[in-house]
Amino acid sequence: MLFIAERLGRIKPSPTIAVTNKAAELKAQGLDVIGLGAGEPDFDTPDNIKIAAIEAIKNGATKYTAVDGIAELKKAICAKFKRENGLDYDVKNITVGTGAKQVLYNAMMATLNKGDEVIIPAPYWVSYPDIVELAEGVPVCVECTAKNGFKLQAKQLEAAITPRTKWVILNSPSNPSGAAYTREEMKKITDVLLKHPHVYVLADDIYEHVVYDGFTFVTPAQVEPQLMRRTLTLNGVSKSYAMTGWRIGYAGGPVDLIKAIAIIQSQSTSNPCSISQAAAVEALNGVQDFLKPRADAFQKRRDMVVNRLNAIPGIHCNLPEGAFYVFPSCQGLLGKQTADGIVITDSNAFAEFLLKSALVAVVPGIAFGLEGFFRISYATSDAILTEACNRIEKACKLLI
Repeated sequence: MLFIAERLGRIKPSPTIAVTNKAAELKAQGLDVIGLGAGEPDFDTPDNIKIAAIEAIKNGATKYTAVDGIAELKKAICAKFKRENGLDYDVKNITVGTGAKQVLYNAMMATLNKGDEVIIPAPYWVSYPDIVELAEGVPVCVECTAKNGFKLQAKQLEAAITPRTKWVILNSPSNPSGAAYTREEMKKITDVLLKHPHVYVLADDIYEHVVYDGFTFVTPAQVEPQLMRRTLTLNGVSKSYAMTGWRIGYAGGPVDLIKAIAIIQSQSTSNPCSISQAAAVEALNGVQDFLKPRADAFQKRRDMVVNRLNAIPGIHCNLPEGAFYVFPSCQGLLGKQTADGIVITDSNAFAEFLLKSALVAVVPGIAFGLEGFFRISYATSDAILTEACNRIEKACKLLI
């Protein structure tokens, strides 16, 4: 008999993956399900990046590499940080992992002792609390309201910090809300952090290039250089470069932290895929002219989805600054009943109702730490999004 470790009882499978899998199962049964759960661009990896990977294979770059990334990729990452964020990192300050999630996991495993606290603004990416708990830390989730654009307020951060606080995680633009901090908003946050030198900052910038309406992206260490020595600036190629399956994430941070992350990685996956690393070098060093047109396409989809959702009685949707998600409220529909008498009690029930009645798969807000909301990924075609909105509208009108 297999005895499962107690730590596994502290976490749950990814809700977003569960929704995607459920949609796939129903499709396999012949149902015309529209899945809006996956956080994956529908664009393809650019050809120049594919060619770089093919050339790497031809040239024999198929061996083990340094545990936390090849020098060429680390240099490309340093150049990216300098060029786009004004951050001066050396290669010794850079780590490369098998996706940004692994870098985050490594950082928590390398730094958290039992009982250490990590402040996580909610709504949050579903994996943050579970990763913290796997590392025996304590997630301190701070609710950020729709009224405040789902953004952490300085006074909330100040109130959440204790002597046990080790990290605060800032994700801008955010999954699931799409909220992004302006320079002024970020400065208020960094001003608080300056007063608490024991708190480290994990800046998850994975959606950096997916911003709208002329929004100017900033990252904490860029806004407040004094924080650089205790900030891990996390990014990757998955979202901006449509390279989700290539599994390359990276981060810049203090040398001692980078070394500790490498130790964890050396006893788990060891190096990221050598071919994917070669592709990531081209992604960062190569032409970047496709980034804005793709962001413009996402913006068009955002505008359509937000307008359609806000036209449905009982649903209200903020206009996000970035990423490719909307996080609308379904609170105006809670308490209503389906035609067969089932009461919509919470976001889980609402998501189940949409899947059953509209054949549209969304992720309930409780998965992201905020009840009464749901997440839609609009990283799919205009035609599919239009049909999904038609179905959601029709289904919601049937509630009584």
